[in-house]
Amino acid sequence: MHTQQVVTYIVNWLRDYATTNHQNGFVVGVSGGIDSAVTSALCAETGLPVLCVEMPIHQGQKQVTRANLHIHWLQENFPNVSRQDVNLTPVFDQLVNSFPPIADEEARFMPLANARARLRMTTLYYFAALNKYLVAGTGNKVEDFGIGFYTKYGDGGVDLSPIADLMKSEVYEIGEYIGIDDTIIKAPPTDGLWGDNRTDEDQIGASYPELEWAMRMNDQGKTSEDFDGRELEVFLIYKKFNTANKHKMIPIPICEIPEELK
Repeated sequence: MHTQQVVTYIVNWLRDYATTNHQNGFVVGVSGGIDSAVTSALCAETGLPVLCVEMPIHQGQKQVTRANLHIHWLQENFPNVSRQDVNLTPVFDQLVNSFPPIADEEARFMPLANARARLRMTTLYYFAALNKYLVAGTGNKVEDFGIGFYTKYGDGGVDLSPIADLMKSEVYEIGEYIGIDDTIIKAPPTDGLWGDNRTDEDQIGASYPELEWAMRMNDQGKTSEDFDGRELEVFLIYKKFNTANKHKMIPIPICEIPEELK
């Protein structure tokens, strides 16, 4: 990858989109992970105002520390970057307490994890509306178009997606090039939605390099019959997520009424 040219292209694309649409700048949710770190840095490179929002919900301390470290680095290097901390833990707890209890508590785990992401999306759009900013998405290509590893109308609810055509490995390459802190580069990827230390790989069952390989194989028309061993296992994991989450990756279906019925 021609890293410098890609960085320049994305920065110009971000700036052009904002100015063409008469928006003042960008708001980014910073989690302490590589994707939000790279996205916020690319937005900062535009020279337009960038608001970094840190939104802990029963967050692991290491994630909070990395997020603060990154925002501090941004503010040291870019005068156009500001920050806003919003503690969403009490809001989330009140929401949980307002729901009726159910017999199977484990059945609530995934809906409540998604509720965290949707609370954060609501928060980002609040600040976007206040400042006439665009919400910059932080999803990469594997997450957004491979396995659909995001929350619909949560971290998937954005105005524009600057890194969604980059594989995770390419996001890391850009991160190293632009000087993202090594603790963020080396941190195991996590969505931070569970209040524990589980990683993306723990949830998915495969690493991002493995998923990138599976995505390439799928795009080449390969089937499960072409693989065995660990390759077969990874390919089937990819296909399972790709199939189950297809509804996230296609436009919202519209019930089109036949003209003769109108």
